[in-house]
Amino acid sequence: MYVVFFLGLAVVFSAASLIRRRKELSALRIVETVLLYLFIFNVGCSGLFAFWGHAFFADRAAASIGWAPGSPFQFEVAVANLAFGVLGMLCIFFRDNFWLATGVGCAVFLLGAAAGHIREMLTAGNYAVNNAGPVLYLGDITIPVLILVLLAVRRRLAPARRLS
Repeated sequence: MYVVFFLGLAVVFSAASLIRRRKELSALRIVETVLLYLFIFNVGCSGLFAFWGHAFFADRAAASIGWAPGSPFQFEVAVANLAFGVLGMLCIFFRDNFWLATGVGCAVFLLGAAAGHIREMLTAGNYAVNNAGPVLYLGDITIPVLILVLLAVRRRLAPARRLS
């Protein structure tokens, strides 16, 4: 499952970076490091991967979600994923307000997707692996909420920096 894979990469890279800089550790550095790698892997890479799947393997992606193949809206989902994938990767170069906008926008998109998946579970009995599995509870709910929490903690830890 790609969501678990990218989260694993975020954890490994965060840990490696923090271990490498252990003499410079602070709560702010820890939060910013974890946020950076969540943005790179769980927003950036995950968004690009989802774009690739929805755009170029649309019927296979639709089947894994429990959707009917051939919907033109799937390409729109692909492009939305591409947009967030690009934003996640740009977080390498841009910080502060850019991280906030990327995190909030991504959370709105993913939590909205979660609501759609849950509605499909309740109304259509759609428990397909990519509708009701790790993509839902980890990718669409846990990770965006974690990013929002870390952004709030970051703001609290760095009030002197202009993060608004």
